This record gives sequence, C-alpha cells and structure tokens, in this order.
Amino acid sequence: MGEADPHIHVETKVVRGEAAVRTMLAATFGPAGDLPPAVATGCGLRVPYAMTSSRPDRVTCLACRDHARAEHLRFADEIERIGGLPGSSIAPDEARRAAERHRTLAERFSSGAGG
Repeated sequence: MGEADPHIHVETKVVRGEAAVRTMLAATFGPAGDLPPAVATGCGLRVPYAMTSSRPDRVTCLACRDHARAEHLRFADEIERIGGLPGSSIAPDEARRAAERHRTLAERFSSGAGG
C-alpha cells in the first residue's frame, strides 16, 4: 500500500514499546542517527514510523487493532503468570495491576474507544 495507505498502524511489537525505547535513547544520547525508514506492522505491512501509533484512539487499521488487542491480552497473561512464580521480581498484586492495564488497552483496541 505504501504512500497511498491512509491508515495509522501499530508496530508488530506494540507491547514492547520500541518507540518508547527510541525516545529514551534519544533523550539520553541525542537524536538517533539512522532510524529505519519503515517499520513492520501488526497487519504485515511496512510503513513509515510516522504512520504508526500505540494509542488505540489513533490506530485506524482494523487488522492492526486486532493484532494489538491480541498482543496486549497475551502479555497480560504472561505478566500474571510471571507474578505468580516463586522468587519472581514482580509481586503478585503488581502483576495483577499491570495485567489489568494491558487488558484495558486490549479492550480499547477492540472497541475502538479512544483516550
């Protein structure tokens, strides 16, 4: 679809927050040198980074919304599982709260709710 694609997508690794990592590195070390011209998205396309968002109210690609929903639900389950393991660095109550935040995000991606 390339240049003609008007949709806003999510990066494939929407939960991992690659954009947040880039922002933190740029704030720490200065602007990033060579960012990739395009990123992989949840729907399988490669689009310019500027055409992606991790915010449910901004994503207009339905396949990417489905992908983000599934990723947030999977991550919520993973966090809860890790929080329940003996010796985990995440307390069970912290894990439940984090999992609930991701389930709320998943719901926002599926319902199209903003904010």
